[in-house]
Amino acid sequence: MSSRLLSAAVAALLLSGAAPALARQVAAPTPQTAPAPEADDEAKSPEEAAVEAAGEAFGARMEAMSQEMQAAATAAGADKAKAKTDLDAIQARYQPDADAFAATLTEFIRGQVGAVPEDQRAGMTAALEQVGPTIKGVPAQVRAQVEQAAAAPTPEAATPPATPPAP
Repeated sequence: MSSRLLSAAVAALLLSGAAPALARQVAAPTPQTAPAPEADDEAKSPEEAAVEAAGEAFGARMEAMSQEMQAAATAAGADKAKAKTDLDAIQARYQPDADAFAATLTEFIRGQVGAVPEDQRAGMTAALEQVGPTIKGVPAQVRAQVEQAAAAPTPEAATPPATPPAP
């Protein structure tokens, strides 16, 4: 598997605000173990191109979900029951996208493990163990971030009045 594809998958996760642990696990290789740079004119396999496209689509869907959740949390205001109901529905609608991309990427990585040099297999195997659960957890992580942001006090509410109230 090319480092381009793995980087694209990690970027899709990071765009959605998720997967810091996976990003650390699949960090750039050190200079002494870095693979040779890939030529820009190197043709991607059809499988690699499909997974890369799926990663880009997944990132776009998670961004759309985040925006939709933020709008729902804002619209619900102080009505926590409405916010929970709306966020539950949004998360349920987008969860199949996360599950499908997790399966696609996991299967692709599994198929590539045997094709990489021995010194890179441990990193790919570790990523393989984490990538599915991490991607499947993106909708819940995005939701948690939206809920946290909605619960945070606004700067106006946190700022004390400039003059004390009259007695």
